[in-house]
Amino acid sequence: METLTTPLIEEYCEAHTSPESELLYQLFRDTHLHTVKPRMLSGQLQGRFLSMVSRLVRPVHALEIGTYTGYSALCLAEGLAPEGMLDTIEVDEELEEMINRYVNASKYKDKIRLHIGDARQLIPSFNCQWDLVFMDAEKRSTREFYDLLLPRMRKGGLMMIDNMLWSGKVVEEGSRHDLDTQAIMEFNDYVQRDERVSNVLLPLRDGIMMVMC
Repeated sequence: METLTTPLIEEYCEAHTSPESELLYQLFRDTHLHTVKPRMLSGQLQGRFLSMVSRLVRPVHALEIGTYTGYSALCLAEGLAPEGMLDTIEVDEELEEMINRYVNASKYKDKIRLHIGDARQLIPSFNCQWDLVFMDAEKRSTREFYDLLLPRMRKGGLMMIDNMLWSGKVVEEGSRHDLDTQAIMEFNDYVQRDERVSNVLLPLRDGIMMVMC
């Protein structure tokens, strides 16, 4: 994942943020050693943020779209209510073994359900209202997922959408013409106009759009 701060600021923030667990550190290293896009991993700073938000919400029903190697799922699971469950969806079946290995090594193995497939097809099969959603999926589909999920959020539920600053391209004139950047800018504008929600776009790492329903 890209960051919009300087390396020194990033290091300072991490040094003054609660450390990740040993299991998460192992997953961080494993992801960097054995995947081609390790920057997609949340990492310590964002991971501790996701954990803290989840602890505040205490979700019974939590959903993640875009598991990658499972780091963010493990962080989100830290805040689940005692009866809570996290459903996490990953489209890349080649990541299934790594995800399951780390989930099964954690104390949250009975509270995380991994689904491999297309979120568009899987979401309608869930019979619940979501308390907490974290979305880190294909950027051109963000609005589609948002529109699919919003009617199924509980009142007061929280949705978090990652990479909504897109390495700063959303404010760089020369970088606004690629399709991903255009999709992100249009989505941010769409949320800003959506009177059904309250929203805050945070400049944390690559930008997280926080949406309260």
